Amino acid sequence: MSTPTTVVDHSALKVNQTGIVATVLVAFVGSLAWRPLLVLIPLLAIVLLLGTFVPQLALFKQFYFQVLKPRAIVKPRPVQDRPEPHNFAQGLGGVFLAVASVFLIPVPVIGLALALLVAVLAFVNLAFGYCVGCQIFFQLERRGLLRA
Repeated sequence: MSTPTTVVDHSALKVNQTGIVATVLVAFVGSLAWRPLLVLIPLLAIVLLLGTFVPQLALFKQFYFQVLKPRAIVKPRPVQDRPEPHNFAQGLGGVFLAVASVFLIPVPVIGLALALLVAVLAFVNLAFGYCVGCQIFFQLERRGLLRA
């Protein structure tokens, strides 16, 4: 069975991944000096989850489409691909960050570890092109637990 593809701008995905990594790192490192920066973790969870269900609200992707791409700061990289696995991965990252947010007050080490896990996986995708969330999507789809 072949799966329909469309054109996905992988530059938008890379900007999204960069935004995730940068936000988590600023929250983590910055919170060592000023603890309120941890609020960036739940805010990022909200941004990722909203962007998963309403693509127009995907903050980092919109920054790419509205600012970086029109000014030729980042060149588009259209690829025949399926958007669903990438969207699923973003939502999964949002869920993990939401869980991390719940732990930030009572057990900050768990909350920060989960947030850093999301940042590391986003970095792996950014640097090496391997999307763990996409692989989870494909495995769930193959087992009939997800439909695109």
